[in-house]
Amino acid sequence: MARITTTSLKTASGLRRFMLKMMTKKYGGFLPGIMNILLVDFKIGRPAGNLYQYLHLRKKSPLSRVQREMLATVVNGLIGGAP
Repeated sequence: MARITTTSLKTASGLRRFMLKMMTKKYGGFLPGIMNILLVDFKIGRPAGNLYQYLHLRKKSPLSRVQREMLATVVNGLIGGAP
């Protein structure tokens, strides 16, 4: 049982389903887990998604790969995620 509400193609409908399909194509058939969480609430999904793209996906990210992994580890610990 998931501790955090997520969305998936199996459960999504309407605009949310369309967004999932569009984003899955954009990321080459794979949708980052954070996007599955952010699409639950559109009010935070777009701004947080923009921040994610800015920090993690642009070519000249201010964070190194190691720093991004460290950030993910800290956030995962704060939300009580699995190791």
